[in-house]
Amino acid sequence: MSARTNGPQADRPPARGRRQTGTGRGDRAVTPLTHRLARGAALAAAIALVAGCGLTPRSGPSKNEIFAGSVLREGDAFVVAVDDRVNRIAGVTPALGFAAAFESAALLGSDTIQPGDVLGLTIWENVDDGLLVPSGQNATVLEEVQVDGAGFVFVPYAGRIRAAGNTPEAIRRIISEKLEAQTPDPQVQVRRLAGDGSTVSVVGDVGAQGVYPIERPTRTLSAMLAAAGGVSVRPELAQVTVTRGGTTGEIWFQDIYEHPRADIALRGGDRILVEADTRDFTALGATGAQELVDFESRNISAIEAIARVGGLNPQLADPTGVFVFRNEPAVIASQITGIPDLVGTQRLVYVLDLTRPNGMFLARDFAIRDDDTVYVTEAPIVEFNRVISGLTGSLTATRAAAESVR
Repeated sequence: MSARTNGPQADRPPARGRRQTGTGRGDRAVTPLTHRLARGAALAAAIALVAGCGLTPRSGPSKNEIFAGSVLREGDAFVVAVDDRVNRIAGVTPALGFAAAFESAALLGSDTIQPGDVLGLTIWENVDDGLLVPSGQNATVLEEVQVDGAGFVFVPYAGRIRAAGNTPEAIRRIISEKLEAQTPDPQVQVRRLAGDGSTVSVVGDVGAQGVYPIERPTRTLSAMLAAAGGVSVRPELAQVTVTRGGTTGEIWFQDIYEHPRADIALRGGDRILVEADTRDFTALGATGAQELVDFESRNISAIEAIARVGGLNPQLADPTGVFVFRNEPAVIASQITGIPDLVGTQRLVYVLDLTRPNGMFLARDFAIRDDDTVYVTEAPIVEFNRVISGLTGSLTATRAAAESVR
């Protein structure tokens, strides 16, 4: 009985065999986990590699890359967060206006003769055989007698007469006195015609370009522009430039009517140019459109600039990363940075965070200037999603190619 009993017990596998079997099952359980961890680490490394190498397409630099360009790190630009103090300093818009020499000039007398003017003379004599009057006539007409550069005209039998600075009436008396010694009671009429010394040229966006005489109705800038047919662009966008000799002044068209001193008196030889506002700014990044945008008003804020290009892209934009790139003169840059010894134009990057409690107000008050670049960064999740999509797309394409070959 005991032999039969011990036989089957001896055929059982030893305990050591059961432990080996258990160890095998443990190995089979651990191996898939290790494999998954390894694949996850490889995927993370691939994501980091792809993102770090900049292999994924994007609309521009990230927020961190812009901050890396600060003078405090690797670059040469001052990166400044916009607040009320910065708005007060940077919000200064260059004003247009005439110099004091333009504004203080008095109106020309409507009959004052200038060098280059052209005069018309008519002379009557009370004798049959006069000095100037042809036989059988009672008057002679001298048309287009031009005042020379020295301001004189020549009249037969009267000689050189000083005309510049005199009125036609004064010239009439001078000629009469000169002729009276040679012919009894001469009667003289002097007419002032348009000439080189009493005209201005009006060009640009006006109704009728041309050369216009300075006459009683057109002695001021506004009157001369009206005589030229007015401006042919939107009045709020029109700029008027006046060049007198080597001096140039520029002003907004509407200021001529809003500020009486800006309606300057004209001088012979003035050149008047009317043109539309040529200022613009560039919009880039996660906005509705990326383009060069013309100013359509005298002043434009950061909020208005973003609205002009369709606002922030809701699928891409990071509202904490709105940047304005600008070259600032040293006087403004010194006030903003607190560095008093800055010399020359400085690169400044203004940062607007629209998510701050007053961020929208700060952006509304921040003035955009000519040649500014408004750039909106992408949200960090956008870059992550782009990397993931790129990797999964590449793996899918590779797997499909392998299946095709197989």
